[in-house]
Amino acid sequence: MEYRVDDRSLTPDGFLAFVDQIWPGDYDAEKTRTALARTLNITARDGGQLVGCLRILTDGCFFGTITELLVLPAYQRRGIGSRLLQLAGTHTPTLLYFGAQPGAEAFYEKNGCRRSLPSFTLGPQAPGMP
Repeated sequence: MEYRVDDRSLTPDGFLAFVDQIWPGDYDAEKTRTALARTLNITARDGGQLVGCLRILTDGCFFGTITELLVLPAYQRRGIGSRLLQLAGTHTPTLLYFGAQPGAEAFYEKNGCRRSLPSFTLGPQAPGMP
Protein backbone atom coordinates (compact mmCIF):
# COMPACT_ATOMS: atom_id res chain seq x y z
CA MET A 1 0.00 0.00 0.00
CA GLU A 2 1.35 3.42 -0.94
CA TYR A 3 0.29 6.45 1.12
CA ARG A 4 0.64 9.98 -0.23
CA VAL A 5 0.35 13.13 1.87
CA ASP A 6 -0.81 16.23 -0.05
CA ASP A 7 -1.54 14.10 -3.11
CA ARG A 8 -1.78 16.69 -5.89
CA SER A 9 -2.11 13.94 -8.51
CA LEU A 10 -5.69 13.38 -7.33
CA THR A 11 -7.96 14.34 -10.23
CA PRO A 12 -11.68 15.11 -10.07
CA ASP A 13 -12.48 12.19 -12.40
CA GLY A 14 -10.39 9.74 -10.38
CA PHE A 15 -11.74 11.00 -7.08
CA LEU A 16 -15.36 10.92 -8.26
CA ALA A 17 -15.02 7.38 -9.64
CA PHE A 18 -13.66 6.39 -6.22
CA VAL A 19 -16.36 8.24 -4.23
CA ASP A 20 -19.14 6.83 -6.41
CA GLN A 21 -18.20 3.33 -5.18
CA ILE A 22 -18.84 4.43 -1.59
CA TRP A 23 -21.43 7.24 -1.77
CA PRO A 24 -23.05 7.07 -5.22
CA GLY A 25 -24.32 10.43 -6.38
CA ASP A 26 -24.41 13.03 -9.10
CA TYR A 27 -21.31 15.09 -8.28
CA ASP A 28 -20.10 18.13 -10.19
CA ALA A 29 -16.57 17.67 -11.59
CA GLU A 30 -15.70 21.39 -11.61
CA LYS A 31 -16.80 21.90 -7.99
CA THR A 32 -14.85 18.78 -7.09
CA ARG A 33 -11.72 20.22 -8.78
CA THR A 34 -12.08 23.38 -6.68
CA ALA A 35 -12.68 21.40 -3.48
CA LEU A 36 -9.66 19.14 -4.04
CA ALA A 37 -7.43 22.18 -4.64
CA ARG A 38 -8.48 23.64 -1.28
CA THR A 39 -7.80 20.59 0.86
CA LEU A 40 -4.83 18.57 2.04
CA ASN A 41 -5.50 15.21 0.38
CA ILE A 42 -4.01 12.10 1.96
CA THR A 43 -4.48 9.01 -0.17
CA ALA A 44 -3.94 5.26 -0.06
CA ARG A 45 -3.19 3.51 -3.34
CA ASP A 46 -2.89 -0.15 -4.17
CA GLY A 47 -0.90 -0.58 -7.37
CA GLY A 48 -1.83 2.97 -8.35
CA GLN A 49 -5.56 2.43 -7.69
CA LEU A 50 -7.11 4.90 -5.25
CA VAL A 51 -8.52 2.82 -2.39
CA GLY A 52 -8.64 5.36 0.46
CA CYS A 53 -8.72 9.12 0.93
CA LEU A 54 -8.84 11.58 3.81
CA ARG A 55 -9.24 15.29 3.11
CA ILE A 56 -8.38 18.12 5.52
CA LEU A 57 -9.73 21.65 5.18
CA THR A 58 -7.86 24.13 7.38
CA ASP A 59 -7.08 27.81 7.84
CA GLY A 60 -3.54 26.73 8.73
CA CYS A 61 -3.56 28.54 12.09
CA PHE A 62 -6.54 27.87 14.32
CA PHE A 63 -9.02 25.45 12.80
CA GLY A 64 -9.08 22.32 10.68
CA THR A 65 -11.66 19.70 9.84
CA ILE A 66 -11.65 16.33 8.18
CA THR A 67 -14.14 16.68 5.34
CA GLU A 68 -14.23 12.94 4.74
CA LEU A 69 -12.40 9.71 5.39
CA LEU A 70 -13.32 7.11 2.79
CA VAL A 71 -12.04 3.60 2.08
CA LEU A 72 -13.37 1.32 -0.65
CA PRO A 73 -15.59 -1.39 0.88
CA ALA A 74 -13.31 -4.20 -0.39
CA TYR A 75 -10.36 -2.57 1.45
CA GLN A 76 -12.06 -1.82 4.76
CA ARG A 77 -10.91 -3.47 8.00
CA ARG A 78 -7.29 -3.63 6.77
CA GLY A 79 -5.96 -0.66 8.76
CA ILE A 80 -6.10 1.77 5.83
CA GLY A 81 -8.50 4.20 7.51
CA SER A 82 -6.43 4.05 10.71
CA ARG A 83 -3.24 4.82 8.78
CA LEU A 84 -4.89 7.73 6.94
CA LEU A 85 -6.09 9.12 10.28
CA GLN A 86 -2.59 8.73 11.75
CA LEU A 87 -1.09 10.61 8.80
CA ALA A 88 -3.70 13.35 9.22
CA GLY A 89 -2.69 13.76 12.87
CA THR A 90 0.97 13.94 11.90
CA HIS A 91 0.57 16.41 9.03
CA THR A 92 -2.19 18.77 10.15
CA PRO A 93 -1.13 22.30 11.11
CA THR A 94 -4.04 22.61 13.57
CA LEU A 95 -6.29 20.69 15.88
CA LEU A 96 -8.89 18.86 13.79
CA TYR A 97 -12.60 18.98 14.54
CA PHE A 98 -14.89 16.61 12.66
CA GLY A 99 -18.10 14.67 12.82
CA ALA A 100 -18.54 10.92 12.55
CA GLN A 101 -21.18 8.94 10.75
CA PRO A 102 -23.45 7.15 13.25
CA GLY A 103 -21.85 3.82 14.09
CA ALA A 104 -18.30 4.97 13.30
CA GLU A 105 -17.60 6.49 16.72
CA ALA A 106 -15.78 3.40 18.00
CA PHE A 107 -13.37 3.52 15.04
CA TYR A 108 -12.33 7.07 15.89
CA GLU A 109 -12.05 6.38 19.62
CA LYS A 110 -9.88 3.30 18.95
CA ASN A 111 -7.60 5.58 16.91
CA GLY A 112 -7.04 8.04 19.76
CA CYS A 113 -9.67 10.64 18.86
CA ARG A 114 -11.49 12.27 21.74
CA ARG A 115 -15.15 13.16 21.77
CA SER A 116 -15.59 16.90 21.71
CA LEU A 117 -18.33 19.41 21.14
CA PRO A 118 -21.62 18.30 19.61
CA SER A 119 -21.82 19.29 15.97
CA PHE A 120 -24.38 21.40 14.19
CA THR A 121 -25.00 22.31 10.56
CA LEU A 122 -26.14 25.53 8.96
CA GLY A 123 -26.91 25.68 5.28
CA PRO A 124 -26.89 28.60 2.91
CA GLN A 125 -29.94 30.80 3.37
CA ALA A 126 -31.85 32.72 0.77
CA PRO A 127 -31.29 36.51 0.87
CA GLY A 128 -33.66 38.23 3.28
CA MET A 129 -34.32 35.07 5.30
CA PRO A 130 -33.74 35.20 9.07
